[in-house]
Amino acid sequence: MPTQTCNLLFLFAILTGAALQGSGCDTESSEGSTQPDPSTDDLEVEERTTETPNANGPSTDDNPTSEETTESKPTGTQDADTAPPFWPGSAEDGEVLSYRQWSLIGDEVTPGDPHFQATVRPPEGSGYVEAWIDGVYAGRFPVSDSVAVIRTPVNAVPPGSHAVLVSADGSDTAFAGFEFFRSHPFYVFVTNDWDNSDNTARQYRLQETLHANHPELVMTHFVGPYTFTDPAVSQARRTYNVEWLHGMRDDHGDEIGLHIHPYCHFVNTTSVTCRTQPTFGTAKIDRTGYGVMLWSYTKDEVEVLLDEAIELFEQNDLGTPMSFRAGGWTAKIHTLLALANKGFVVDSSANNWPRLEEWQKYEADLYPWNKEAWSTIGDTSQPYYPSLDNILTDTAPALDILEVPDNGSLADYVTTDEMVEIFQKNWPGGPLDETQSLVIGYHPPSLDWKDFFSRIDGALEHIDQFLYVHGNGPVIYEMIRNAPRIWPKTLTND
Repeated sequence: MPTQTCNLLFLFAILTGAALQGSGCDTESSEGSTQPDPSTDDLEVEERTTETPNANGPSTDDNPTSEETTESKPTGTQDADTAPPFWPGSAEDGEVLSYRQWSLIGDEVTPGDPHFQATVRPPEGSGYVEAWIDGVYAGRFPVSDSVAVIRTPVNAVPPGSHAVLVSADGSDTAFAGFEFFRSHPFYVFVTNDWDNSDNTARQYRLQETLHANHPELVMTHFVGPYTFTDPAVSQARRTYNVEWLHGMRDDHGDEIGLHIHPYCHFVNTTSVTCRTQPTFGTAKIDRTGYGVMLWSYTKDEVEVLLDEAIELFEQNDLGTPMSFRAGGWTAKIHTLLALANKGFVVDSSANNWPRLEEWQKYEADLYPWNKEAWSTIGDTSQPYYPSLDNILTDTAPALDILEVPDNGSLADYVTTDEMVEIFQKNWPGGPLDETQSLVIGYHPPSLDWKDFFSRIDGALEHIDQFLYVHGNGPVIYEMIRNAPRIWPKTLTND
Protein backbone atom coordinates (compact mmCIF):
# COMPACT_ATOMS: atom_id res chain seq x y z
CA MET A 1 0.00 0.00 0.00
CA PRO A 2 1.36 3.50 -0.79
CA THR A 3 3.16 5.15 2.12
CA GLN A 4 0.86 8.17 2.15
CA THR A 5 -2.25 5.97 2.40
CA CYS A 6 -0.62 3.96 5.21
CA ASN A 7 0.26 7.17 7.06
CA LEU A 8 -3.32 8.36 6.87
CA LEU A 9 -4.69 4.96 7.86
CA PHE A 10 -2.42 4.83 10.87
CA LEU A 11 -3.44 8.34 11.92
CA PHE A 12 -7.14 7.56 11.67
CA ALA A 13 -6.67 4.26 13.47
CA ILE A 14 -5.36 6.22 16.45
CA LEU A 15 -8.42 8.48 16.37
CA THR A 16 -11.04 5.78 15.94
CA GLY A 17 -9.43 2.83 17.70
CA ALA A 18 -9.59 0.76 14.52
CA ALA A 19 -7.11 -2.04 13.97
CA LEU A 20 -4.61 -2.04 11.11
CA GLN A 21 -4.47 -5.81 10.70
CA GLY A 22 -5.10 -6.81 7.12
CA SER A 23 -4.61 -3.30 5.83
CA GLY A 24 -1.32 -4.02 4.12
CA CYS A 25 0.44 -1.43 6.26
CA ASP A 26 3.31 -2.08 8.65
CA THR A 27 2.25 -0.42 11.92
CA GLU A 28 5.79 0.28 13.06
CA SER A 29 6.88 1.90 9.80
CA SER A 30 3.66 3.92 9.58
CA GLU A 31 4.62 5.92 12.64
CA GLY A 32 6.84 8.17 10.52
CA SER A 33 5.96 11.78 9.81
CA THR A 34 3.19 12.54 7.35
CA GLN A 35 4.68 15.95 6.73
CA PRO A 36 5.97 16.82 3.26
CA ASP A 37 9.63 16.95 2.37
CA PRO A 38 10.67 20.28 0.83
CA SER A 39 13.13 18.46 -1.39
CA THR A 40 10.26 16.79 -3.32
CA ASP A 41 7.12 17.81 -5.19
CA ASP A 42 4.84 15.16 -3.62
CA LEU A 43 2.78 17.31 -1.29
CA GLU A 44 -0.79 16.46 -2.22
CA VAL A 45 -3.18 13.65 -1.35
CA GLU A 46 -4.14 11.81 -4.47
CA GLU A 47 -7.68 13.10 -4.98
CA ARG A 48 -7.06 16.71 -3.97
CA THR A 49 -7.48 19.56 -6.43
CA THR A 50 -5.67 22.82 -5.83
CA GLU A 51 -7.60 26.02 -5.25
CA THR A 52 -5.69 29.27 -5.69
CA PRO A 53 -6.47 32.19 -3.35
CA ASN A 54 -5.91 35.80 -4.18
CA ALA A 55 -2.42 37.25 -4.43
CA ASN A 56 -2.45 38.46 -0.82
CA GLY A 57 -2.76 34.94 0.45
CA PRO A 58 -6.18 34.57 2.14
CA SER A 59 -7.74 31.19 1.55
CA THR A 60 -10.61 30.75 -0.87
CA ASP A 61 -12.54 29.31 2.05
CA ASP A 62 -13.38 32.88 3.06
CA ASN A 63 -15.25 33.27 -0.23
CA PRO A 64 -17.82 30.46 -0.20
CA THR A 65 -19.16 29.23 -3.50
CA SER A 66 -22.75 29.63 -4.54
CA GLU A 67 -23.36 26.14 -3.18
CA GLU A 68 -25.36 26.13 0.04
CA THR A 69 -22.95 26.27 2.97
CA THR A 70 -23.71 25.96 6.65
CA GLU A 71 -20.93 26.82 9.06
CA SER A 72 -20.51 24.30 11.83
CA LYS A 73 -21.28 24.75 15.46
CA PRO A 74 -18.17 25.12 17.65
CA THR A 75 -16.05 22.01 18.02
CA GLY A 76 -15.67 20.35 21.38
CA THR A 77 -19.39 19.48 21.77
CA GLN A 78 -18.85 15.81 21.03
CA ASP A 79 -21.36 13.29 22.47
CA ALA A 80 -22.41 9.72 21.72
CA ASP A 81 -24.21 10.78 18.55
CA THR A 82 -21.19 12.66 17.19
CA ALA A 83 -18.36 10.26 17.98
CA PRO A 84 -15.96 9.88 15.02
CA PRO A 85 -16.80 7.17 12.50
CA PHE A 86 -14.66 4.23 11.54
CA TRP A 87 -12.29 4.89 8.64
CA PRO A 88 -11.47 1.77 6.59
CA GLY A 89 -8.68 3.48 4.67
CA SER A 90 -10.62 3.85 1.42
CA ALA A 91 -14.23 4.05 0.25
CA GLU A 92 -15.96 3.05 -2.97
CA ASP A 93 -18.76 5.60 -2.66
CA GLY A 94 -18.14 9.28 -2.14
CA GLU A 95 -15.12 11.45 -2.87
CA VAL A 96 -13.28 14.58 -1.85
CA LEU A 97 -13.54 17.12 -4.66
CA SER A 98 -11.29 19.86 -3.30
CA TYR A 99 -9.72 21.27 -0.18
CA ARG A 100 -6.78 23.41 0.78
CA GLN A 101 -4.06 21.23 2.28
CA TRP A 102 -2.13 24.14 3.83
CA SER A 103 -3.91 26.35 6.36
CA LEU A 104 -1.92 29.33 7.63
CA ILE A 105 -2.03 30.96 11.04
CA GLY A 106 -2.31 34.61 10.13
CA ASP A 107 -0.46 37.75 11.19
CA GLU A 108 -0.77 41.44 10.39
CA VAL A 109 0.62 40.92 6.87
CA THR A 110 -0.96 37.59 5.96
CA PRO A 111 -4.61 37.18 7.04
CA GLY A 112 -4.26 33.41 7.11
CA ASP A 113 -7.13 30.95 7.18
CA PRO A 114 -9.70 31.34 9.97
CA HIS A 115 -11.73 28.51 8.43
CA PHE A 116 -11.06 25.13 6.89
CA GLN A 117 -13.13 24.34 3.81
CA ALA A 118 -13.54 21.19 1.76
CA THR A 119 -15.97 20.19 -0.96
CA VAL A 120 -17.09 16.56 -0.97
CA ARG A 121 -19.45 14.37 -2.98
CA PRO A 122 -21.03 11.88 -0.54
CA PRO A 123 -22.65 8.58 -1.53
CA GLU A 124 -25.63 9.01 -3.83
CA GLY A 125 -28.83 10.02 -2.12
CA SER A 126 -27.17 11.47 0.99
CA GLY A 127 -28.92 14.37 2.70
CA TYR A 128 -26.10 15.67 4.87
CA VAL A 129 -22.51 15.04 5.87
CA GLU A 130 -20.68 15.37 9.19
CA ALA A 131 -17.02 16.10 9.73
CA TRP A 132 -14.43 15.55 12.47
CA ILE A 133 -11.00 17.11 12.87
CA ASP A 134 -8.62 15.02 14.98
CA GLY A 135 -11.63 13.14 16.35
CA VAL A 136 -13.42 16.33 17.46
CA TYR A 137 -16.83 16.98 15.96
CA ALA A 138 -16.74 19.85 13.44
CA GLY A 139 -20.41 20.01 12.39
CA ARG A 140 -23.17 18.92 10.05
CA PHE A 141 -23.41 20.25 6.49
CA PRO A 142 -26.26 19.91 3.97
CA VAL A 143 -25.95 18.24 0.58
CA SER A 144 -27.06 20.30 -2.41
CA ASP A 145 -26.90 19.00 -5.99
CA SER A 146 -24.99 15.93 -4.71
CA VAL A 147 -22.26 18.12 -3.16
CA ALA A 148 -21.58 19.30 0.39
CA VAL A 149 -19.30 22.15 1.44
CA ILE A 150 -17.63 21.66 4.81
CA ARG A 151 -16.64 24.94 6.42
CA THR A 152 -15.50 25.11 10.02
CA PRO A 153 -13.47 27.53 12.18
CA VAL A 154 -9.86 26.55 12.79
CA ASN A 155 -8.48 29.57 14.67
CA ALA A 156 -8.08 27.39 17.75
CA VAL A 157 -6.43 24.53 15.83
CA PRO A 158 -2.69 24.50 16.63
CA PRO A 159 0.18 24.03 14.18
CA GLY A 160 0.50 20.44 13.03
CA SER A 161 -0.93 17.77 10.79
CA HIS A 162 -4.67 17.31 11.30
CA ALA A 163 -6.87 14.37 10.29
CA VAL A 164 -10.32 14.93 8.80
CA LEU A 165 -13.05 12.28 8.66
CA VAL A 166 -16.34 12.72 6.82
CA SER A 167 -19.44 10.54 7.01
CA ALA A 168 -22.91 10.81 5.48
CA ASP A 169 -26.38 10.60 7.04
CA GLY A 170 -25.12 9.51 10.46
CA SER A 171 -23.17 6.51 9.19
CA ASP A 172 -20.64 5.03 11.59
CA THR A 173 -18.22 4.53 8.68
CA ALA A 174 -16.49 7.47 6.99
CA PHE A 175 -16.59 7.80 3.23
CA ALA A 176 -13.61 10.18 3.20
CA GLY A 177 -10.44 10.62 5.21
CA PHE A 178 -7.66 13.10 4.54
CA GLU A 179 -5.32 15.49 6.33
CA PHE A 180 -4.40 19.17 6.23
CA PHE A 181 -1.48 21.12 7.65
CA ARG A 182 -1.91 24.08 10.00
CA SER A 183 1.23 26.21 9.97
CA HIS A 184 2.79 29.59 10.58
CA PRO A 185 4.12 31.25 7.40
CA PHE A 186 7.62 30.94 6.00
CA TYR A 187 8.55 34.31 4.49
CA VAL A 188 11.14 34.58 1.74
CA PHE A 189 12.62 38.04 1.17
CA VAL A 190 14.41 38.37 -2.17
CA THR A 191 16.71 41.39 -2.22
CA ASN A 192 19.25 43.02 -4.50
CA ASP A 193 22.03 45.48 -3.68
CA TRP A 194 22.72 48.37 -6.05
CA ASP A 195 26.47 48.64 -5.71
CA ASN A 196 26.75 50.52 -8.99
CA SER A 197 25.29 53.84 -10.11
CA ASP A 198 23.83 52.30 -13.26
CA ASN A 199 22.95 48.89 -14.68
CA THR A 200 23.14 47.62 -18.24
CA ALA A 201 20.13 46.78 -20.39
CA ARG A 202 20.97 43.07 -20.07
CA GLN A 203 21.14 43.30 -16.28
CA TYR A 204 17.71 44.90 -16.23
CA ARG A 205 16.33 42.24 -18.63
CA LEU A 206 17.62 39.46 -16.42
CA GLN A 207 15.80 40.92 -13.43
CA GLU A 208 12.63 41.18 -15.52
CA THR A 209 13.15 37.53 -16.46
CA LEU A 210 13.13 36.60 -12.78
CA HIS A 211 9.67 38.10 -12.49
CA ALA A 212 8.55 36.36 -15.70
CA ASN A 213 9.86 32.99 -14.52
CA HIS A 214 8.40 33.41 -11.03
CA PRO A 215 5.06 35.26 -11.28
CA GLU A 216 4.46 35.39 -7.51
CA LEU A 217 7.89 36.88 -6.82
CA VAL A 218 8.10 40.12 -4.84
CA MET A 219 11.52 41.73 -4.48
CA THR A 220 13.17 44.46 -2.43
CA HIS A 221 15.53 46.61 -4.49
CA PHE A 222 18.13 48.18 -2.20
CA VAL A 223 18.84 51.14 -4.47
CA GLY A 224 21.90 53.36 -4.18
CA PRO A 225 21.34 57.15 -4.15
CA TYR A 226 24.56 57.57 -6.11
CA THR A 227 22.71 56.92 -9.36
CA PHE A 228 21.65 60.57 -8.98
CA THR A 229 25.09 61.95 -8.10
CA ASP A 230 27.51 60.05 -10.30
CA PRO A 231 28.70 62.45 -13.03
CA ALA A 232 29.24 59.46 -15.33
CA VAL A 233 25.49 58.76 -15.38
CA SER A 234 23.65 60.99 -17.83
CA GLN A 235 20.29 62.52 -17.05
CA ALA A 236 18.73 60.25 -19.66
CA ARG A 237 20.12 57.19 -17.90
CA ARG A 238 18.96 58.47 -14.51
CA THR A 239 15.47 58.91 -15.95
CA TYR A 240 15.57 55.39 -17.39
CA ASN A 241 16.69 53.90 -14.07
CA VAL A 242 13.86 55.65 -12.25
CA GLU A 243 11.27 54.58 -14.79
CA TRP A 244 12.48 50.98 -14.58
CA LEU A 245 12.12 51.05 -10.79
CA HIS A 246 8.63 52.54 -11.14
CA GLY A 247 7.75 49.59 -13.36
CA MET A 248 9.03 47.03 -10.89
CA ARG A 249 7.08 48.71 -8.10
CA ASP A 250 3.87 49.34 -10.01
CA ASP A 251 3.72 46.12 -12.06
CA HIS A 252 5.06 43.61 -9.54
CA GLY A 253 4.59 45.20 -6.13
CA ASP A 254 8.34 45.39 -5.53
CA GLU A 255 9.78 47.49 -2.73
CA ILE A 256 12.37 50.23 -3.18
CA GLY A 257 14.73 50.26 -0.20
CA LEU A 258 18.06 51.99 0.36
CA HIS A 259 21.63 50.72 -0.05
CA ILE A 260 24.64 52.92 0.69
CA HIS A 261 28.24 52.52 -0.31
CA PRO A 262 29.67 55.93 0.66
CA TYR A 263 30.82 57.00 -2.80
CA CYS A 264 32.51 60.38 -2.59
CA HIS A 265 30.37 61.83 -5.39
CA PHE A 266 27.35 61.14 -3.14
CA VAL A 267 28.87 62.06 0.23
CA ASN A 268 30.28 65.31 -1.16
CA THR A 269 26.78 66.55 -2.02
CA THR A 270 26.27 66.86 1.75
CA SER A 271 28.08 68.64 4.57
CA VAL A 272 29.91 65.40 5.42
CA THR A 273 33.55 64.94 4.39
CA CYS A 274 34.14 61.84 2.32
CA ARG A 275 36.46 59.24 3.83
CA THR A 276 38.85 57.05 1.87
CA GLN A 277 39.55 54.53 4.64
CA PRO A 278 39.07 52.11 6.42
CA THR A 279 38.04 49.84 3.57
CA PHE A 280 36.75 46.29 3.27
CA GLY A 281 38.39 45.69 -0.13
CA THR A 282 41.89 44.90 -1.25
CA ALA A 283 42.79 48.61 -1.59
CA LYS A 284 43.60 50.07 1.81
CA ILE A 285 42.75 53.54 0.51
CA ASP A 286 39.71 53.93 -1.75
CA ARG A 287 39.47 57.41 -3.22
CA THR A 288 36.09 56.62 -4.79
CA GLY A 289 34.64 55.93 -1.34
CA TYR A 290 32.89 52.78 -2.58
CA GLY A 291 34.80 50.32 -0.40
CA VAL A 292 34.89 52.47 2.74
CA MET A 293 33.14 50.88 5.69
CA LEU A 294 29.93 52.72 6.45
CA TRP A 295 30.38 52.34 10.20
CA SER A 296 33.36 54.72 9.96
CA TYR A 297 30.83 57.55 9.60
CA THR A 298 29.41 58.78 12.90
CA LYS A 299 25.72 58.57 13.79
CA ASP A 300 25.23 62.27 13.02
CA GLU A 301 27.04 61.91 9.69
CA VAL A 302 24.98 58.88 8.72
CA GLU A 303 21.83 60.84 9.51
CA VAL A 304 22.97 63.57 7.10
CA LEU A 305 23.61 60.96 4.39
CA LEU A 306 20.20 59.41 5.01
CA ASP A 307 18.48 62.79 4.77
CA GLU A 308 20.12 63.39 1.40
CA ALA A 309 19.23 59.91 0.11
CA ILE A 310 15.60 60.23 1.23
CA GLU A 311 15.32 63.61 -0.50
CA LEU A 312 16.71 62.18 -3.75
CA PHE A 313 14.28 59.25 -3.59
CA GLU A 314 11.27 61.47 -2.94
CA GLN A 315 12.25 63.92 -5.69
CA ASN A 316 12.22 61.00 -8.15
CA ASP A 317 8.95 59.47 -6.97
CA LEU A 318 10.68 56.43 -5.47
CA GLY A 319 8.87 56.91 -2.18
CA THR A 320 10.39 57.16 1.26
CA PRO A 321 12.62 54.14 1.85
CA MET A 322 11.93 52.18 5.03
CA SER A 323 14.44 49.34 4.70
CA PHE A 324 18.21 49.42 4.46
CA ARG A 325 21.36 47.40 3.94
CA ALA A 326 24.85 48.80 4.42
CA GLY A 327 27.43 48.32 1.68
CA GLY A 328 29.63 45.36 2.62
CA TRP A 329 27.16 44.75 5.51
CA THR A 330 29.33 47.24 7.46
CA ALA A 331 26.85 48.60 9.98
CA LYS A 332 27.26 49.05 13.73
CA ILE A 333 24.90 50.07 16.53
CA HIS A 334 25.31 53.79 15.84
CA THR A 335 24.42 53.13 12.18
CA LEU A 336 21.19 51.44 13.24
CA LEU A 337 20.43 54.28 15.66
CA ALA A 338 20.73 56.75 12.79
CA LEU A 339 18.42 54.61 10.66
CA ALA A 340 15.80 54.38 13.40
CA ASN A 341 15.99 58.14 13.97
CA LYS A 342 15.22 58.70 10.28
CA GLY A 343 12.19 56.44 10.19
CA PHE A 344 13.69 53.22 8.85
CA VAL A 345 11.98 50.14 10.27
CA VAL A 346 14.22 47.36 8.90
CA ASP A 347 17.95 46.82 8.52
CA SER A 348 19.31 43.76 6.75
CA SER A 349 23.04 44.19 7.30
CA ALA A 350 23.45 41.22 9.66
CA ASN A 351 25.38 38.85 7.46
CA ASN A 352 25.77 35.09 7.22
CA TRP A 353 29.53 35.60 7.08
CA PRO A 354 30.62 31.92 6.77
CA ARG A 355 29.13 31.99 3.27
CA LEU A 356 31.70 34.62 2.23
CA GLU A 357 34.51 32.08 2.36
CA GLU A 358 35.60 33.05 -1.16
CA TRP A 359 36.96 36.27 0.31
CA GLN A 360 39.42 34.48 2.59
CA LYS A 361 41.94 34.23 -0.24
CA TYR A 362 42.13 38.01 -0.61
CA GLU A 363 44.09 40.44 1.53
CA ALA A 364 40.93 42.33 2.36
CA ASP A 365 38.92 43.01 5.50
CA LEU A 366 35.45 42.07 4.21
CA TYR A 367 35.55 38.51 5.54
CA PRO A 368 37.35 39.07 8.87
CA TRP A 369 35.32 42.21 9.67
CA ASN A 370 32.00 40.43 9.02
CA LYS A 371 33.20 37.39 10.93
CA GLU A 372 33.82 39.51 14.00
CA ALA A 373 30.93 41.96 13.67
CA TRP A 374 28.26 39.35 12.89
CA SER A 375 29.85 36.40 14.67
CA THR A 376 26.58 34.73 15.73
CA ILE A 377 24.77 35.12 12.40
CA GLY A 378 24.38 31.97 10.34
CA ASP A 379 22.08 29.93 8.09
CA THR A 380 19.13 29.87 10.50
CA SER A 381 19.37 33.36 12.08
CA GLN A 382 15.95 35.00 12.38
CA PRO A 383 14.70 38.61 12.75
CA TYR A 384 15.34 40.34 16.06
CA TYR A 385 15.46 43.79 17.66
CA PRO A 386 19.13 44.46 18.50
CA SER A 387 20.09 45.59 21.96
CA LEU A 388 21.50 49.07 22.44
CA ASP A 389 24.36 47.36 24.24
CA ASN A 390 25.08 44.54 21.79
CA ILE A 391 24.07 44.44 18.13
CA LEU A 392 23.99 40.63 18.23
CA THR A 393 21.51 40.21 21.09
CA ASP A 394 17.80 40.92 21.43
CA THR A 395 17.72 41.99 25.06
CA ALA A 396 16.39 45.26 26.46
CA PRO A 397 17.05 48.08 25.98
CA ALA A 398 16.43 47.41 22.30
CA LEU A 399 16.67 49.54 19.18
CA ASP A 400 13.50 50.64 17.41
CA ILE A 401 14.50 48.88 14.22
CA LEU A 402 14.14 45.23 13.23
CA GLU A 403 17.27 43.41 12.10
CA VAL A 404 16.43 40.85 9.39
CA PRO A 405 19.60 38.79 8.88
CA ASP A 406 20.81 38.15 5.36
CA ASN A 407 20.90 34.45 6.22
CA GLY A 408 20.79 33.19 2.63
CA SER A 409 23.47 35.61 1.39
CA LEU A 410 23.75 36.67 -2.26
CA ALA A 411 24.15 34.67 -5.46
CA ASP A 412 27.69 36.04 -5.74
CA TYR A 413 28.68 33.82 -2.82
CA VAL A 414 26.26 30.86 -2.75
CA THR A 415 25.19 28.39 -5.42
CA THR A 416 21.65 27.18 -6.08
CA ASP A 417 22.35 24.06 -4.03
CA GLU A 418 23.60 26.17 -1.13
CA MET A 419 20.53 28.42 -1.21
CA VAL A 420 18.29 25.34 -1.28
CA GLU A 421 20.27 23.90 1.63
CA ILE A 422 19.70 27.06 3.68
CA PHE A 423 16.03 27.09 2.67
CA GLN A 424 15.64 23.54 3.96
CA LYS A 425 17.45 24.33 7.20
CA ASN A 426 14.87 27.01 7.91
CA TRP A 427 11.96 24.86 6.73
CA PRO A 428 12.68 21.12 6.93
CA GLY A 429 9.14 20.43 5.75
CA GLY A 430 5.79 20.19 7.46
CA PRO A 431 3.94 22.70 9.62
CA LEU A 432 5.92 25.45 11.35
CA ASP A 433 5.42 26.09 15.06
CA GLU A 434 6.61 29.67 14.57
CA THR A 435 7.10 32.05 11.66
CA GLN A 436 10.42 31.71 9.83
CA SER A 437 12.28 33.80 7.27
CA LEU A 438 14.87 33.41 4.54
CA VAL A 439 16.72 36.28 2.85
CA ILE A 440 18.41 35.64 -0.49
CA GLY A 441 19.47 37.94 -3.30
CA TYR A 442 22.03 39.21 -5.77
CA HIS A 443 23.89 42.25 -7.06
CA PRO A 444 22.36 43.46 -10.36
CA PRO A 445 25.80 43.86 -12.01
CA SER A 446 26.59 40.25 -11.11
CA LEU A 447 23.60 38.68 -12.85
CA ASP A 448 25.43 38.41 -16.16
CA TRP A 449 28.62 37.09 -14.59
CA LYS A 450 29.38 33.36 -14.69
CA ASP A 451 26.29 31.41 -13.56
CA PHE A 452 24.98 33.94 -11.04
CA PHE A 453 21.61 34.41 -12.78
CA SER A 454 20.99 30.66 -12.97
CA ARG A 455 21.90 30.38 -9.27
CA ILE A 456 19.14 32.70 -8.08
CA ASP A 457 16.70 31.53 -10.76
CA GLY A 458 17.27 27.91 -9.76
CA ALA A 459 16.77 28.66 -6.08
CA LEU A 460 13.50 30.44 -6.82
CA GLU A 461 12.37 27.52 -8.98
CA HIS A 462 12.79 25.25 -5.96
CA ILE A 463 11.08 27.69 -3.59
CA ASP A 464 8.13 28.15 -5.98
CA GLN A 465 7.13 24.51 -5.39
CA PHE A 466 6.01 25.35 -1.85
CA LEU A 467 4.11 28.58 -2.27
CA TYR A 468 1.09 29.11 -0.08
CA VAL A 469 -0.68 31.01 -2.84
CA HIS A 470 -0.89 27.73 -4.77
CA GLY A 471 -1.77 25.65 -1.74
CA ASN A 472 1.50 23.74 -1.76
CA GLY A 473 3.24 24.93 1.41
CA PRO A 474 3.70 27.83 3.86
CA VAL A 475 6.03 29.93 1.68
CA ILE A 476 5.22 33.58 0.94
CA TYR A 477 7.31 36.13 -0.99
CA GLU A 478 7.13 39.48 0.81
CA MET A 479 8.63 42.96 0.90
CA ILE A 480 11.18 43.21 3.69
CA ARG A 481 9.71 46.54 4.87
CA ASN A 482 6.71 44.58 6.16
CA ALA A 483 8.82 42.41 8.45
CA PRO A 484 8.14 44.51 11.61
CA ARG A 485 4.42 43.86 11.15
CA ILE A 486 5.21 40.15 11.19
CA TRP A 487 7.68 40.36 14.08
CA PRO A 488 6.42 43.32 16.17
CA LYS A 489 8.61 44.67 18.91
CA THR A 490 7.70 43.23 22.31
CA LEU A 491 10.71 44.41 24.35
CA THR A 492 10.27 47.59 26.35
CA ASN A 493 13.04 49.97 27.32
CA ASP A 494 11.47 50.97 30.66
